[in-house]
Amino acid sequence: MASKVYKYLILGGGNAAGYAARALAARGLGKSEVAIVSKEAVAPYERPALSKAFLFADPPARLPGFHTCVGGGGDRQGPEWYAENGIDLILNEEIVAADLAAKKLSSKVGTEFGFDKLIIATGCSPIVLNKLQGADLKGIHYLRENADALELYEALQAHKGEEVLIVGGGYIGMEVGAAASIVGCKPKLVFPEEHVMPRLFFQEMGEKYEEFYMEKGVQLFNHGYLCDAFVGDENGNLTGIKVCKDDKKETLTGKLCIVGVGARPNVQLFRDQVEMEMGGIKVDGKFESSVKDVYAIGDIATFPLKMYDGKLTRMEHVAHARQSAAHVVDALFNSTTPDYDYLPYFYSRVFSLSWQFFGENAGEPILVGDMKPKMSAFWIKDGQVNGVFTEAPSTEDTEIMRAIALKRPSVDAAKLSTLTDPDEALKFVAAA
Repeated sequence: MASKVYKYLILGGGNAAGYAARALAARGLGKSEVAIVSKEAVAPYERPALSKAFLFADPPARLPGFHTCVGGGGDRQGPEWYAENGIDLILNEEIVAADLAAKKLSSKVGTEFGFDKLIIATGCSPIVLNKLQGADLKGIHYLRENADALELYEALQAHKGEEVLIVGGGYIGMEVGAAASIVGCKPKLVFPEEHVMPRLFFQEMGEKYEEFYMEKGVQLFNHGYLCDAFVGDENGNLTGIKVCKDDKKETLTGKLCIVGVGARPNVQLFRDQVEMEMGGIKVDGKFESSVKDVYAIGDIATFPLKMYDGKLTRMEHVAHARQSAAHVVDALFNSTTPDYDYLPYFYSRVFSLSWQFFGENAGEPILVGDMKPKMSAFWIKDGQVNGVFTEAPSTEDTEIMRAIALKRPSVDAAKLSTLTDPDEALKFVAAA
C-alpha cells in the first residue's frame, strides 16, 4: 500500500478547502508539507456559481474562471497555483476509511495518507430521493459539484421551450428555477411548504417572491404538494413526477427534473470517532474536534456562535466556509487566536433580484416595502432586532445591515411597522 505523510492534510475539495490552502500557503511552508485530497476531478472552486451564471450566462461561467479564491478577492487557485506553492493537490481520490487515533486515512485505490494535523472540509451531499419509485430514470438531476452542473447545463439547453420539473423550494429550487426560466424552459416548482425559502422567509415575504416568479412564467405547486414518485417510459427516460396533496394524486409532465430538497454533511467516516452534534462534527471556537489535531470547517462543523453566547450551530454557506478556513489556520499557528466570532450571513441572486440577510431570523418579523424595487425585513424578539434582510441592497445598505445585526438594537416595533420606505426603516433601526 502506497503511503504519504503530511504535516497538514486537508480532506475535501470545496470552498473551505481552497481557502484553507490559501491561508496555509501564506505561512510560507515547505514543499509537500500540505496536501489536499479530493474526490472531485478539479481544483477547489467557488461552489455558489454552479446554480447561478454557470447555468444561464452567455457565455456561461466555467472553470478555471471561478476557482477559489476569486470569490473572496484572492488569487485564482488553479492546479498550477498549488504546484507553485508546494501544495500537493491530489484529485480523483476518494477516502473510504479513517483512523483518527492512528492519524491516517485510506483511499479507495489503496493509498494511505498520514497526517500531523487534519482539516476536514468534506462539505455536504444532496439528499437523494432514491427510495421513490423511478428514482433511477434518466433525466433526474441533483446539483452539488462541477460535473453535476455541466450535465444540468446541457440538459436545460436540450429542453428549451419544454416543461422542467424542480422539486424543492429552497436555495437550489429557487436558483435553478430562475435559471431554467432564463434559458427558455417552462419551470414547475414543486414543494410542500407554504412558501419558498421556508427556513428564512416568513409567509408575507415568501409570497412576494412567489408573485415575482409567477410573473416570470414559473408555475408553483406548493401548500402541501409532495413528490411521490418519478414516472418514465419503456426506455427508462423520465416523463413526469407523481405528486400528492391532501390524499389527491396527479402527474406533472416533464422530461427533466432537478431535485433540491436539502443536503447532509459528509461525516460518515468519522461518526464513531469524534463527537457529533446537529448532524456535523462538534468543534470548539478554534474548530478543533474532540480528537486532538483533528479539525472540521465549513458546512460540516457544528461550532459555538460567540455572538449568541456560545449557542451551537451549523452553517451551510460560502461566507462561513471562507471565514472558518482562515480562522482554523490562524489558530494552528497562533495560540492566542480568539474564539471564532461569526455573524450569520446569507444571500441569493435570482432573475433581476438580489437579497442579503444578516443575523438570526428569530422573533416576530416586520416587512417594509413591496419588493418593487426594494424591501426590508426585521426580526424582533423582546424589543431587540435579531436579524435584518433587504432585497436590492446598496453597498451602504449592506454596511448598515451588518452594523444592525452586530449591535442588535432595541427598537420601537410599533413605530417601525408604520414605515413604508425600506431606506427609512434601515436608518431608523440603525439609529436606535
